[in-house]
Amino acid sequence: MRLQKYMALCGVASRRKSEEIIESGLVKVNDEIILEMGFAVDENTDVVKVDGTIISTNETKLYFAFNKPRRVIASAKDEKGRQRVLDFFDSIGARVFTVGRLDYDSSGLILVTNDGEFANRVTHPKYECYKTYEAKIAGHISKDMELKLKNGIVIDDYKTAPAKIKITQVSANSQQMEVVIREGRNRQIRKMVEFAGARVDALARTAIGPIQLGSLRTGEYRELSHDEVQYFYSLEPKQKKDNE
Repeated sequence: MRLQKYMALCGVASRRKSEEIIESGLVKVNDEIILEMGFAVDENTDVVKVDGTIISTNETKLYFAFNKPRRVIASAKDEKGRQRVLDFFDSIGARVFTVGRLDYDSSGLILVTNDGEFANRVTHPKYECYKTYEAKIAGHISKDMELKLKNGIVIDDYKTAPAKIKITQVSANSQQMEVVIREGRNRQIRKMVEFAGARVDALARTAIGPIQLGSLRTGEYRELSHDEVQYFYSLEPKQKKDNE
């Protein structure tokens, strides 16, 4: 089994994040530092350590939905000492990590787990997991711009995938809209709105696939149901489209 896949199965991080950890020189197999991505390990005989700690596949898998407050960071570490999502999970007595990203200034649903394969299925583009957001906007997005956002626009040298856009409320100087995307690029929705000549004042993620934020209060979490977890394991990888 490839080292990064084994690390994901052990709940260290997603496969892609595990590759970054390997590159940093923090992973040893039988007390030898491994930097090779395709390195094969035998889970029955090899001893794998990450940052000095032995990992194994015997951990109970944990899955949570968390309602992230604004000004809480989703990263595992923060050099500025800001409050992290993982600080809310200190009492569970197990190592977990956040799935994907959610901006520091954004709020709403983020998943937390120790199952790297689950995280991979939520975040990898080939599984096309849709995320739903509610945005409060200063200014107005024209019908023409709304159509462009739906079809995909070029920002930061890449073209966004088609999005579902629904204007839900309009006032004199602002709008509210629902956005559904299957990407998760850095500050993507904010950049899309800026491209359209407006500004996001508040952004909250309300759903990831079938998992809804619902009545979950800010700063609280709940365990995912068996069916919610299995939904992501039932996803079949999609073929990359020619225009993407």
